[in-house]
Amino acid sequence: MTPVLINLAAEQKSAEVTDWAARMGWVAGLLLLIAFVYWLMRQGWNWRGSLQSDLPELPTAPESPDATQAVLSMSGRYHGSTTAGQWLDRIVAHGLGVRSRVELTLTGAGLAVVRPGAQDFFVPRQALREARLDKGIAGKVLAEGGLLIVTWAHGDKLLDSGFRSDHAAEHTAWVEAINSMSKTTTEGTAR
Repeated sequence: MTPVLINLAAEQKSAEVTDWAARMGWVAGLLLLIAFVYWLMRQGWNWRGSLQSDLPELPTAPESPDATQAVLSMSGRYHGSTTAGQWLDRIVAHGLGVRSRVELTLTGAGLAVVRPGAQDFFVPRQALREARLDKGIAGKVLAEGGLLIVTWAHGDKLLDSGFRSDHAAEHTAWVEAINSMSKTTTEGTAR
């Protein structure tokens, strides 16, 4: 019985030692690949911005106190802007592709979009076309009616901008107010 135990003990080997140099080489290679993919994505973002450089600068809010009577206001998130009707064609020029918190204020003069950490802009009343509830915009998809989409004219292009209120029940009032405002604007210019 003792010779059997000695044979079993002689057949057992210790585990192989990890080749740390090879493992570190693979890790470094993987990190370089990830950095390269990130760099390519950044280049694509910059390229898209240069393709959209024909968009004019974003308008700023007027200084006249008579036009700043707030009709509605809300806080929430800005999810980006796209070409109107093409929910995946993100606009990145002038910071319109940057998601951020937002404070929206609808006045008689138009829509003020205040974004901490990103460029604020103003949509004049004449540029507002419509508002609707939708489920998605480039990079964000929610339940049906989860996003407030505002269509507006900027230069010679129509844009859709997506917003989500902290209180989603407010969206319907915004759709009604913007649509009635844009309807009275188009009726007034048609006369």
